[in-house]
Amino acid sequence: MGAVSARLPVFPWDKLEPYKATASAHPDGIVDLSVGTPVDPVPALIQKALVEAADSPGYPTVWGTTELRDALTGWVGRRLGAVGVGHRNVLPVVGSKELVAWLPTQLGLGAGDKVAYPRLAYPTYEVGARLCGAEPVVYDDPTELDPAGLKLLWLNSPSNPTGRVLAKDELVRIVAWAREHGVLVFSDECYLELGWEAEPVSVLHPDVCGGTYEGIVAVHSLSKRSNLAGYRAAFLAGDEAVLGELLQIRKHGGMMTAAPVQAATVAALGDEAHVQEQRARYAARRAALRDALVKHGFRIEHSEASLYLWATRDEGCWETVDYLAGLGILVAPGDFYGEAGERFVRVAFTATDERVEAAVKRLGQPFARTGSE
Repeated sequence: MGAVSARLPVFPWDKLEPYKATASAHPDGIVDLSVGTPVDPVPALIQKALVEAADSPGYPTVWGTTELRDALTGWVGRRLGAVGVGHRNVLPVVGSKELVAWLPTQLGLGAGDKVAYPRLAYPTYEVGARLCGAEPVVYDDPTELDPAGLKLLWLNSPSNPTGRVLAKDELVRIVAWAREHGVLVFSDECYLELGWEAEPVSVLHPDVCGGTYEGIVAVHSLSKRSNLAGYRAAFLAGDEAVLGELLQIRKHGGMMTAAPVQAATVAALGDEAHVQEQRARYAARRAALRDALVKHGFRIEHSEASLYLWATRDEGCWETVDYLAGLGILVAPGDFYGEAGERFVRVAFTATDERVEAAVKRLGQPFARTGSE
């Protein structure tokens, strides 16, 4: 029996360890801007809902409680502008990464099938294809792909890592092309609440999908909008035939969102105040880091949404990682997200205000290249 892990790319984050050690040696400690993990408190009303549901001795259902499905459909209508969304159009999942990694397998894909995703992308799209033995395919414009054998098309807007937002007319064109060729579209919209210089649009908006969800599913997460990465709270919305099939498979697999997390999700989706408060925190951190990086000689591309700045000094990404580590700042090299990112770094603004302030101060020091460069 061959090891499944042999199908997968090398886990990239281990390569950052030497640079993390360098950054950690800074007299004022490391500023870790490499991983986009929330650092701010879980809002009190969500914690309260979780605690009140803590006495949950029985098994939860994969489809979730009626209250959860009501919350999901309500939010999809209010926030995404989707119309006619019922319970069969939504499905809770145990965090969006689990879904991305195992979706091709759950769809029954395998050898001879193709899974497409952006040339610069979250690595788990490729992992999902390789886990089931399908062929991973990258694209710049998905409508230029050969549709033969293409079974699953991933969109990601706003993008991780670049922060790029697909305009409404682009989404309309892509969805129409996919439907014409019978290609299933999954749109990863986990950063949709975090548009800064553009207003992201969901594939579920009637202007994009024409009021029908046939062949399209949107993926959403509460990790970033509500600081719930530790809760593993996410959901799907869209084509009821696709979600119905996934529901049956996930029932057999026991892929259940914990009951207290379901209750917390209901509370989180019913409140917008905490989302706006968190947006304000991120907006301030983003503005400070962007200004400091530009003044320090970096160029920022895209980055109109999401939790990242896509930055370059027009050199190899590992040179930039090394340089910033010398300042005690750890960032992610762009080639983690594909060869096209080899001259960029991804800078997350998910550190605390104090750590962001420290990074800004360090970037304000006189520009000087290290000896290794």
